[in-house]
Amino acid sequence: MFDSGVGGLSVLRDFQRLAPHERVIYFADTAFFPYGPRPAAEVRKRSFAITQRLISAGCKLIVVACNTASAAAIADLRDAFPVPFVGMVPGLKPATQQSRSGRVAILATPGTLDGDLYARVVDEFGRGVSIENVPGHGLAELVERGQSGTEAARASLRRILGPAIAAGADTVVLGCTHYHFLADDVAAEFPGVATVETSEAVARRAVAVLAEQGIEAPPGRPGALDLIVSGDREAFKAVMAHLGFAPHPAEVVP
Repeated sequence: MFDSGVGGLSVLRDFQRLAPHERVIYFADTAFFPYGPRPAAEVRKRSFAITQRLISAGCKLIVVACNTASAAAIADLRDAFPVPFVGMVPGLKPATQQSRSGRVAILATPGTLDGDLYARVVDEFGRGVSIENVPGHGLAELVERGQSGTEAARASLRRILGPAIAAGADTVVLGCTHYHFLADDVAAEFPGVATVETSEAVARRAVAVLAEQGIEAPPGRPGALDLIVSGDREAFKAVMAHLGFAPHPAEVVP
């Protein structure tokens, strides 16, 4: 499982709950964080390098727990490597189904909003609703600094999301795994506005693929979590703790 930083931990948490016997290697590419503003070719190059590292460590399935990397690279990753991949897709379909006003805000990185994957999702599920693309400039960085749940987070959301909410959007799609950790801030700042994100759905899909491929871990085996952090490992673990992840005994893989 990989992401540019802590965002993919939202998928990890659900996956560990659903598949407690699996060993997970989580690759946090913090040395290249953030992915959102980077050119798609650069994100694709990093995704290939990380995938090669994870396969060399024996991974049997790879979850691209990053919307930007999924948009930029997952089709090419599936063509290039022999393991199954599960990626992130913005939750536009459930958002359109639950919106009462018919106006949905998509909060995502520029790399996601500009990608072909997002365009296909909008084409398939966006009919009959008004969609406003809202680039979440600086929000992933705020989460990566451990500032979710703060006044700084809510002030940023007021500035970034406020115009779309004022225009009538009653549902916000959290189109970046980092934004999962801002859901409570959105609820506090915009009472009555619903949020939609897909971390649990992606975790469930990963569990289903393991079953379909017949590659699940034996049910009696204890699960494990190893970390690979390309940047500052101690800073990453500190933000993990802020997000509610208990310190774990697994060795941090260099």
